[in-house]
Amino acid sequence: MKIAVPDLISNSYFPVVAAVELGCFREEGIDAEIELVFPVDKAYAHLKAGKVDFVGGSAHSAVAAFPNWDGVKLLCAQAQGMYWFLVMHADYDVKRGDIDAVKGRKIGAAPWVELGLRRLLREANIDVQRDRVDIAPVPSPPGQISVNFGLNAAKALEARQIDGFWANGMGAEVALSRGVGTVVLDVRRGDGPGGCFDYTMASLAATDQLISRNPAAAQGAIRAVVRAQAALRRDVTLATKVADKLFPKSEAALIETLIRRDLPYYDASISKGFVAGMSQFSLDMGITTRELGYGYVVAEQFAQLWAP
Repeated sequence: MKIAVPDLISNSYFPVVAAVELGCFREEGIDAEIELVFPVDKAYAHLKAGKVDFVGGSAHSAVAAFPNWDGVKLLCAQAQGMYWFLVMHADYDVKRGDIDAVKGRKIGAAPWVELGLRRLLREANIDVQRDRVDIAPVPSPPGQISVNFGLNAAKALEARQIDGFWANGMGAEVALSRGVGTVVLDVRRGDGPGGCFDYTMASLAATDQLISRNPAAAQGAIRAVVRAQAALRRDVTLATKVADKLFPKSEAALIETLIRRDLPYYDASISKGFVAGMSQFSLDMGITTRELGYGYVVAEQFAQLWAP
């Protein structure tokens, strides 16, 4: 079975990648492989077309291919909370939490990921038109596949092609380690306006059709992710063993630090509070047209499998 992820050299979707590489899917009798499909809306389009069986991506982005969540469900969380960082060039000497620093600046952000930033700015009374905030994707280097938007963004920041970026923890860590970036917002750890934690999360999704046709596979996938989360909590050095197989050496050296920092958020459950928050965010951003009930978004029949 194929699992699409929109970023590979990253901590964002590491639980599902680890679940494959550590043999957790195999222990569930599932022959699984990770397939990089960027950006996330394309990953969900592949899911709808039957080209992949699961998507490990941002939860809110499912509606890119499944309007108003028709035909898709979240199986479990890979980790709790919106997981992107606002990073500005170090030369600007921006203080933590000073979101006004984006005014008049060019900010790199991937498709669908950028919606979280736009909603944050709106909550902070920043109008992207009035305040001249240019939010746009960062192109991949010529001839390269975008294995990680954050890494491309960190390189673009270093080259002064952008003034800041909104991207994953790996991109933020690379920018910090090279001395070219400063973290302005880290939503998971309390930065940003109220409610932004629940705009989205890293999740695992499947179609209603797969859940109906092959519930054993859906259940096995959830158990595999839960098992991988538990394994990383017990021994975070496993993260490096996984990354050594898939990441360049420099990024593999960073992954243990990133996963250790993420471990408090390794909880596979999907709460009603989260769905309500994501539903309101989706309505506010115009990507859905109605409020969504919990059971319409989540495969709640499998909720008992979320416990470690």
